Formats: sequence, C-alpha cells, structure tokens
Amino acid sequence: MRQSAFLNIPSAFAKVINVSIPKLSHPPRILLSDKTAEELAPKMANILGADGYVRVTAQQIHEGTADADFCFVSRDITATSTKQNIIPETQYVYDALKNSKALQWVHIHSAGVDRQIFLDLMAKGVTVTSSSGASASLVAQTALTGLLSLSRRFPQLAAAQRAHVWAPFFKVGLPPDLEGQTATIVGWGPIGQKLAAWLKALGLNIIVVRQSASSTIPDTRVVSFNEFNNILPETDWLVLACPLTAQTTNLVSADALNLMKSSAHIVNISRGAVIDELAMISALQGGRLAGAYLDVFAQEPLPTDSPLWDMPNVIATPHTAGFSDAILQRMADKFIENLGHYARGESFINVARLS
Repeated sequence: MRQSAFLNIPSAFAKVINVSIPKLSHPPRILLSDKTAEELAPKMANILGADGYVRVTAQQIHEGTADADFCFVSRDITATSTKQNIIPETQYVYDALKNSKALQWVHIHSAGVDRQIFLDLMAKGVTVTSSSGASASLVAQTALTGLLSLSRRFPQLAAAQRAHVWAPFFKVGLPPDLEGQTATIVGWGPIGQKLAAWLKALGLNIIVVRQSASSTIPDTRVVSFNEFNNILPETDWLVLACPLTAQTTNLVSADALNLMKSSAHIVNISRGAVIDELAMISALQGGRLAGAYLDVFAQEPLPTDSPLWDMPNVIATPHTAGFSDAILQRMADKFIENLGHYARGESFINVARLS
C-alpha cells in the first residue's frame, strides 16, 4: 500500500472575490485545444467579435512563434492525467503555460484548483478561475447515492447477489433508520448546500462546518473548523465537500477518526488528502468505522494494492462523481461567462486564491 506524502506547499480554493483583468491593447491571444477552439468559436466571436481574439496553440508557445494572454484548460487537455500522474500531452500544455511570458488569466474545467501547475501560476501573479458549480448537482447526487447505498447496505446485498445467497436483513442484522441521524457536512459551497437540503428532507439533522461559527444557516447548526473534533462523537455521516486548503489537508486525522462512532460512515467527494487515508483504512479494518463512500483518494489512480478495493464496507469510485454527458458543456460555459466579464470590464467569478 502506497501513500502520497502531504506536500508542504500552498493550497488554493475558489471563491467570489473582486478581480478583473484590464482590457488589453490588442485582441487577446487565447490558448485552446483544437476541439475546444472549434466548439467555442461561435460563442467567443459573439463576445469578442470574429476578429476579436487570436487562437494560440501550445506548440506555438514552445516554438516561440506566439504567446498567450489567456487559456482555457478544458477537460480534453487534462485527459486521463491526475495530480500525481500527468500524461505527456497534458504536461506539454502545462509547460507552455509555465513558459508563457504574457499569461494573465487561466480558466480551468474543474472546481478544484489544487494541481501544482495552477498553484505555481498563481504564485507568479496569474489569475486562475475555476468551473465551480458546474458539477455541483451531479456531485451532490452521487454523494447522496453513496450515502443511501451504505445506509441500506447495498454493498453487502450486491455481494450476496453475486454469490447467489438469499440474505435478508433478518438474517444478517437490521440497518438503523436513517431518519434522526446526524450528517456533518464540511464545506458550504453549492455541493454542500444541495446535499444538506436533500438530507434534511430525509429527516437527518445537519451540522455544517465553516470558517466561522458566526455564519448563520436557517434551521442548521454551524460550527467552525476549530470545533470540528468536538462534533465528531455525535456524527453518523461525515460528508467532506470542502476545497483542499492548508486547513483541510489531513483534517480527518487519526485522532479525529478515534473520536467517531464505530457506527459512523464517511462520504468523501472533496479531495483524498483531506483524510489520513492509512488511518481511515485501519479504522475500517478494525471495526472502528462502519463504512465509507470514496470518490477521491490520496493517490490517483488508486493503487492496485490498496485494501480499499476489496473492503465489503467501502464503495470506491474513480473520481467520477461530477461527470455526465452534459458536464463538459457546463464547464465550458463557465469559461464563456468569465470571458464575457472580461469583455465588459467586470469582475470574474470563481477566482482562486492561495491560502
């Protein structure tokens, strides 16, 4: 079992802050993939005019024949790359961004902005914006599906089905009612807000962990990160929907896990590094944690020797919570929205900042 070390580097998250890009004295030079350049050409022309921008390629930057002012890192650029495993084609574009001398703004397809390349660009003064919100409903739906599946013991029922074993709950133990249980949601972005509304409708009590306990949410208990460990003993479902920051890295530590009920579950649709993965595995194996739905991991792809693959009380999915056949268009729409803000001299949405 391998575990990625937590790097001592700045982290970042996206939020609405007052940042805009001054209008350039020339048509903006925009680095785009071939596919995205073709698909977005009509919308970009509608905002900037047919001759209002120049499309640039990574190859031109590497050759020194062009430079880019803006870039949209679309999903086809990152392709199958992860933070730990970057394929050559993706690295080629990342290197072009690092080599650019004129780069002012990069928009990325994801909600998370914690890949090293984007941290490096922000450290250089490049404005980075994300597509936060584009996949929020999908991720919340997936988190809810994982939570309900664990609650109704679908992993065990599925295993019994594959083994052709008739295993009604009266034989194996009745699951507790979900109504009346407590879900602690870490993070109050679009995902956390949607999920909280659905869980309330199912009769769960909600605790929200935010930066400040003075933030008020109607009919909802709010605590600060300083109080996080205090509410773990009463938590039945710990839902992680927060950005990866210095504060949230390793938030669910071995000490935190020891405070949780043995009947509690974890749902992580945030980032793998929010949890001490080795400590969580130990808790799951030792019966000190009932189960987990995990879409993100400390190392991605999840190593083939990870015990998480075969645990009967774990649902593991390959970082797919936010994807559907319409998500790529919604991600691109966030870029187009910010491009419109640039053209009108307005502040961007989803601006990332180092924390």
